[in-house]
Parts: sequence; C-alpha cells; structure tokens
Amino acid sequence: MKPIRILLADDHTVVRDGLRALLERESDIAVVAEAADGLESVRLAETESPDVVVMDLAMPNMNGMEATRRIRAANSRVGVVILSMHQDESYVLGSLKAGAKGYLLKDSMRGELVQAIRAVFQGRSFLTRKVAQILQEDYISQLQRRGLEDRYDLLSDREREILQMIAEGHSNKEVANLLNISVTTVETHRGHILQKLDIHSVPELILYAVRKGIIS
Repeated sequence: MKPIRILLADDHTVVRDGLRALLERESDIAVVAEAADGLESVRLAETESPDVVVMDLAMPNMNGMEATRRIRAANSRVGVVILSMHQDESYVLGSLKAGAKGYLLKDSMRGELVQAIRAVFQGRSFLTRKVAQILQEDYISQLQRRGLEDRYDLLSDREREILQMIAEGHSNKEVANLLNISVTTVETHRGHILQKLDIHSVPELILYAVRKGIIS
C-alpha cells in the first residue's frame, strides 16, 4: 500500500521540522515536499503531486487561504488540512470555502493531525475538537441572543441522514449509492436541506453540522 504523500506549507522552519518528525513516525504517511510560502506551496502541489497539503494560513507572498483555493482549482483530488493559530469562525469558513477539508489549531493534540490527514485523504471532513466546541457554543449563544429556534427540527429523517453524509464529505453520487436512491433525489433533498436551514453553500453546511455535533 502506497503511503499518503504530504506537502508541508509553513513559513517557520522549526514548525516544518516538528511536523515532519511527527508524521514520519507513521508508516502510512510520507512527507514529500516542504514550502516556506504560499506561492511555493502552489508550485510544489503541481510538481510533487501530494495527496494532502498541511497548510498554514499566515504566510508570505501568498496566504494559505488563497494558496488552498489555487491548489484545489488546479487539482481537486488534492486534500488540504489547515493548521493555524486562528480559531475565529471567519477563518474556518473562509478556509472551507477555499476548498480545505480539514481545520486544526496549532495547539491541537498530536494525534489529531494524523487523524485529519487520514480523514481528508479518504475524502472526509475533519475539524479539531476545540474548533468544533467553539462553533457549537457560538451557535447556541446566537440562537439564544436572537430568540430563534433551531431549524434542524424542520428536517425529515431522510434529510438529516443526507445532511450528515454531505457534511462528512460524500458526493451526491456516493450518497445516492449508500442510500440506494437516485442522484436526482439526493439533489432534491440537498436543496430542501439548504432552504430549510437557510444555508447557501456546502462549507456553511459543514459548519452547521459541526455546531450541531452531527460531525466532529
């Protein structure tokens, strides 16, 4: 079995050295390249064909969010895990919109990075527990502050099932195969879910699912 090929993108050599040392302990992971800025990460993603890029957000020449967008636009097969000090919702949502599948904080448990890499490699989403907890608390406080009810109760059992699968990173075709229904039916349910929850994109749907504790 071929190892998961990793590109590390961080402007601090000490951080990259630590990440390489951590990841190379795993028999199914191999670090194939390192980038010290966003532009270099885009170039190396093209020349080295990594499976997963571990990406910092604050880097010179090009920030990690824009680098993620360009890498994913060039090759959607490449997964991106953001490893950042920023835990604000705007950074999380911006990274997901750019195409990242994982988001971890730099003070996360060591094992979480390995978990995130494996999850993203398999096409699933992964947000660190601390980020998920912050998003859940923010969401609850927003509901209380606005006097709103949770729209989740508006969803049917089937819609809740499909919501979770989409948030986990499954495509419409994969959901259709898993549930033994047509792709058209999945697309219809997906439209109803977005409408009922007043959500306008898959990244926002993923954030919603994390806030609700549907995925972690």
